[in-house]
Amino acid sequence: MNIEKLIEEAELNLSKQFKNIDELEFFYSKKVIDAFKNNNVSESCFNSTTGYGYNDLGRETLEKIFTEIFKSEDALVRNQFVSGSHALSTTLFALLRPGDTLLSVSGLPYDTLHEVIGIVDNPSSLKSFNINYEQIDLIDNDFDYDKIKEFLSNNKVKLIEIQRSKGYSTRESINIKKIEKVVKLVKEVSKDTIIMIDNCYCEFTERINPIEVGADIVVGSLIKNLGGGIAPNGAYVVGKHELIELVGERLTLPGEGREVGPTLGINRNLYQGLFLAPSVVASALKTAILTSYVLEKLGYEVSPKYNDERVDIVQNIIFRDPDKLIKYTQGIQFGSPIDSNVTPLPWDMPGYKDQVIMAAGTFTQGSSIELSCDGPIREPYIAYQQGALTYTYGKLGLISAIKNLLDK
Repeated sequence: MNIEKLIEEAELNLSKQFKNIDELEFFYSKKVIDAFKNNNVSESCFNSTTGYGYNDLGRETLEKIFTEIFKSEDALVRNQFVSGSHALSTTLFALLRPGDTLLSVSGLPYDTLHEVIGIVDNPSSLKSFNINYEQIDLIDNDFDYDKIKEFLSNNKVKLIEIQRSKGYSTRESINIKKIEKVVKLVKEVSKDTIIMIDNCYCEFTERINPIEVGADIVVGSLIKNLGGGIAPNGAYVVGKHELIELVGERLTLPGEGREVGPTLGINRNLYQGLFLAPSVVASALKTAILTSYVLEKLGYEVSPKYNDERVDIVQNIIFRDPDKLIKYTQGIQFGSPIDSNVTPLPWDMPGYKDQVIMAAGTFTQGSSIELSCDGPIREPYIAYQQGALTYTYGKLGLISAIKNLLDK
């Protein structure tokens, strides 16, 4: 089979989808450059602080930029966050108190939050602090609005958590229209309930963000979309000022909160990563759409399909065969710039119940905005592919994965 020819055919048929992504890239590029200009970014913003990190101009200016881009009251953008999961955990511990109830209305959260919540026993979990967890599953890829209304009418809920991206599941990711509808319902029934959105993988994929439709606090990672492949670590939290203050005090310590936290020379990377993010996210979206088109042509189930609405940068390929999942994932690794000579194998990864195979030949360890592919070794054996710093490198990685998949 001539894979390159199949990809050329795909690109001819994807011109409409690619044009829409180009328009989205322009929209967010203008938003980013305007925020840089409005907040007077200068070379002095790249200066480093050490120790306590008091009066870090670059850190404070970057948080103003995130506040403007998300149209929020405030933002916390820190390299002290190890990951998006760490930022989510910090936010939950910051906002919940013993006796409170946490409610997920998007079904089971991502695997790495199971021990945080106490779904899987851990002596440091929210459950161990007497914080109650309840869950309402999605119905046909949408919120169960009636059940949510009934639950809120009969129970006091401190915080609702919504995970937009699908995680290691077969459901669709959740678009802004659905977020807007469920936020409106929650606020009508229980106006004081905090609505927290896990926005990982979803930034810059739609023109409206969750804050603009009424979410109280939004969390994401900087080694995903908004780091642009440049940020070496970190995460962000945006939302209402009083909530951001509480998250800052949980991240560091009460009384000092967001006033401390040295940047240790990372500022330039965070600024440059955000600056490049619209282009990089566009490349990731194009790579995902191309993957969807080509793998479907090869006879595999895909989600979303190439002409579906895109909510995040994640592309599912449903193999229903563990060997095919492994071979495809290994092919992504073989087409990577870093450790292309390494053959990934399923392993017991911290925070996950099942063994996971993960291809990530990335410049930043664990980066999901660079071309990567992973999946738990469990039915129906789905590869979760995301990222690509440029569309061309994404295409080359896809060719490598398909060749390895088809190699007898």
